[in-house]
Amino acid sequence: MTAKPWHGIVVAATLPFKDDLSIDYDRFQDHVRFLAENGAHGVTPNGSLGEYQVLTAEERARVVELAVEAAPEGFNVVPGVGAYGSAESRRWTEQAQQAGAHAVLALPPNSYRASDEEVVDHYQAISRVGLPIVAYNNPYDTRVDLTAELLGRLAEIDNVVAVKEFSGDIRRITAIQRIAPQLDVLSGADDNVLEATLLGAVGWIGGFSNALPKACSKIYELGTTGQIEEARKLYALLQPAFFWDTKHTFVQAIKLAQKVAGHYGGPTRPPRNPLSDEDRAQVIKDVELALTAEV
Repeated sequence: MTAKPWHGIVVAATLPFKDDLSIDYDRFQDHVRFLAENGAHGVTPNGSLGEYQVLTAEERARVVELAVEAAPEGFNVVPGVGAYGSAESRRWTEQAQQAGAHAVLALPPNSYRASDEEVVDHYQAISRVGLPIVAYNNPYDTRVDLTAELLGRLAEIDNVVAVKEFSGDIRRITAIQRIAPQLDVLSGADDNVLEATLLGAVGWIGGFSNALPKACSKIYELGTTGQIEEARKLYALLQPAFFWDTKHTFVQAIKLAQKVAGHYGGPTRPPRNPLSDEDRAQVIKDVELALTAEV
């Protein structure tokens, strides 16, 4: 286990569905073990890549329980607890705690453009459960921007320990470090992970580590140890694939990437439809390039 469960590479896990769109729980546990064996330090079930929005309550709870059950000793489980409001997010945090998770990844309210005061109230409610909280800044999906100034307020809440930064603005990292130095900053977008680690990100909650865990482990190592020239060469091979992590069809793209890499990705549940033929061909091309990397 890393010194802090949110440090290192925590994979925002995809969720394997069968052809009838039921969850393949056995494959999910196999995937957790695969990630642990190939350079990841932890897993986030029930994130956006896990399609939590289209799971039943029973499915969502079971996914967390099985992730904890499958995780080998020293491998961290940091479930997503995103929800419409703080009451639901708190219930999912309690469920994660009961299942044995090590921390949670928490979005702001995701169906309502909450004010700063409402965002603070939201995280205060979640914090009362007692698990460490990684705040998740995804202004595109939530319409709430966790600015450095707002994160400075959240950092004063017990148990808010880190932020997954997904705004795409790499300047946010140094701003957060200056205004909220007690928060750990984690890279939240695959396509700027090298830049983020060079600026001091101490973790990466990403997507393409589902398909390319060894290459992702290598680029993270190179970035966090400042091996810039070697990192740039590897990044040139990886970044075309990584760009799909911030596209609208990122779930479909990453599941296809798993297939290209020789693993099971499976279909997505509605409303996500399969990729267009053009996008499918481009994902395959970009992932095949990434697979040429010597890691």
